[in-house]
Amino acid sequence: MYVPRQFSQDDTAVAHDLIRTNVFATLVTEISGRLDATHVPVVLDAQRGALGSLRFHLARANPTSKALADKREVLMVFTGPHTYISPDWYANENLVPTWNYAVVHAYGTPRTVDETELRRLLDDMTASQEDGLAKKPWTTDKMPSDLVDKLCKAIVGFDLLITELQGKWKLNQNRGADDRTGVVSALEKLGGESNLAVAGTMRKLGQ
Repeated sequence: MYVPRQFSQDDTAVAHDLIRTNVFATLVTEISGRLDATHVPVVLDAQRGALGSLRFHLARANPTSKALADKREVLMVFTGPHTYISPDWYANENLVPTWNYAVVHAYGTPRTVDETELRRLLDDMTASQEDGLAKKPWTTDKMPSDLVDKLCKAIVGFDLLITELQGKWKLNQNRGADDRTGVVSALEKLGGESNLAVAGTMRKLGQ
């Protein structure tokens, strides 16, 4: 990923926050000489290793599952808030439109997990998404154990120890304070989840 210096985000904790908020990753690998993309939710274990680890599972029938068993390096892409920026929102003239966004790329070589780890992965993933819902959390205990066993045989769990994290926060850092203020104000006035998320992230950067 091309990351100009002013857009680089090398704070691991900040990158982890984006991953936690955007757990649905794009997994990029190579299969039979061709790039392949798989979309999968992950569980971040921030305390494992220097950069953390990512746990996920795939259908056993998915060709990517077999490819990952070969212990190859992969890329996982996490897309954060993003939105279009109109030049009319800048204080200065003769500028062009752009797109503001935050994204994290994580590299590593996944390993296949055993049955015990797979069960823990499924429980952790479900708990992370059920937490905060206005109901009693769903767990696998609500299903017959033999059915859970059968379903687990149809999937493969993976644990990717992150070896490299790249963070890119492209949020008008190359513009003056008056231009950035104009963008934040316009996005907040426009409203909408993406616009407000970008504006909030810009404010956190002191823009």
